[in-house]
Amino acid sequence: MTTRTETAMDGADLATFLTGKLCHDFISPAGAIASGLDLINDPSAQDMREEAMGLIAASSDKLIALINFARVAYGAATTAERFSADDLKPLAESVFKGARASLDWRVAARDFSKPQARAMLNLAQLTGAALPGGGVATVTADESDGWLTLRGEAEGPRARLKPEAATGLAGERLTEGLAGQWIQSYWLWRTVNDHGGALNFTLDENRVTLTARMPA
Repeated sequence: MTTRTETAMDGADLATFLTGKLCHDFISPAGAIASGLDLINDPSAQDMREEAMGLIAASSDKLIALINFARVAYGAATTAERFSADDLKPLAESVFKGARASLDWRVAARDFSKPQARAMLNLAQLTGAALPGGGVATVTADESDGWLTLRGEAEGPRARLKPEAATGLAGERLTEGLAGQWIQSYWLWRTVNDHGGALNFTLDENRVTLTARMPA
């Protein structure tokens, strides 16, 4: 399935949708930390102190992982202009912790520009999101003839794309459905498209493949 380009969303609208997604991602672990602190401060729940500390520790780790991922996947909050495969691998792995899908990172040692790194991380997470029933998300990167090809292959039972995700990957504005299920896919398309590349996806039985082609 090839992409279809519609009028690009302006910066203010795009920022609004991205901010909403980040708030949604961060609120769960932040809320869990608050709940753990409430238990610690509750005189009647002191027998649950150990469980509360475990909840706080796990949720803090998750929140930090999400923030570190977002700094590269969504913004320019880092001063680095290039990222190695070893830099990106733990960021990609961090968003698979606790997920039903597992990540198979097959990216050889090399450096990526900031747009390429941004595309790589979003592609990896979206590949995992296409596996609600579990499976393996395989991520690869190959360079040939001046082009870098990033590919995410989701294989598993019930591998699929939500309609909103397919709309975003096609570079189309959302007209119906959940914006939170759409914006990351659109952001990936926008990242690839704005830097001279093209994004495609294919749907087969128990398999979804995302392919981003960008100048090397």
